[in-house]
Amino acid sequence: MKTRFTLLIVITISFFCVIQAKSQTVIDVETGLVVTGYNNVRIPGNTGTPFSLKNDLDANPGFFYRLRVSHTFNSRHTLSLLYAPLKLKSDGRFADDLIFENVTFPAGSELKGVYKFNSYRLTYRYELVRTGSVNFGLGLTAKIRDASISLKSPGLYSEKTNVGFVPLVNFRMLWHPGTRFGLLIDGDALAAKQGRAEDVLVAATYDISGNLRLKAGYRILEGGADNAEVYNFALLNYFSVGCLLQF
Repeated sequence: MKTRFTLLIVITISFFCVIQAKSQTVIDVETGLVVTGYNNVRIPGNTGTPFSLKNDLDANPGFFYRLRVSHTFNSRHTLSLLYAPLKLKSDGRFADDLIFENVTFPAGSELKGVYKFNSYRLTYRYELVRTGSVNFGLGLTAKIRDASISLKSPGLYSEKTNVGFVPLVNFRMLWHPGTRFGLLIDGDALAAKQGRAEDVLVAATYDISGNLRLKAGYRILEGGADNAEVYNFALLNYFSVGCLLQF
């Protein structure tokens, strides 16, 4: 916990050190409904019982929000900070004994599961294409993942937590064909032998004014890891609305 907050302080200081004249700041707020596509778990990764927080238990839809502050300087360079908390709940009964994080939950027990996946990200992006109708940039994202999965039944509780650093590739494309409407594709993604992560938004945009833009679309969050400590792969569907306020 102490390490996480230390990293956040360093990230925040680094971000604000680049603030300068002739720059632009954007506050991006996003909210909506998130629905589980799949969420497969086995903890420990080699000896736990495989189960699904979507199929073996009933996954409840949840509401989410995300907050991003972006600062563009020298026209093409952008730094941004993202705070994206997420918590989803599941409940039901498992037909057989279930071993989760070295605790055995008896067959037929009433189970309550909580899936938490909070994300803190620092992104640098350079705008490669800047025309009258298309802006396209590529960059790198440093992500701190604060995740946990827990199961609870009468008299029993077990939780697996994981806080770690994940590097990602960032991309953003805004097509704005000379009207108030536009198309935004924005995301972070990377795959490696340790696992993979994709967080991509496809949204329609509408300019209310020169400083306020609305957006509505679909976001996919998918990925996970497979190792001796944990096996977890999840796909989450976000139906989102939001706004971008420019200063």
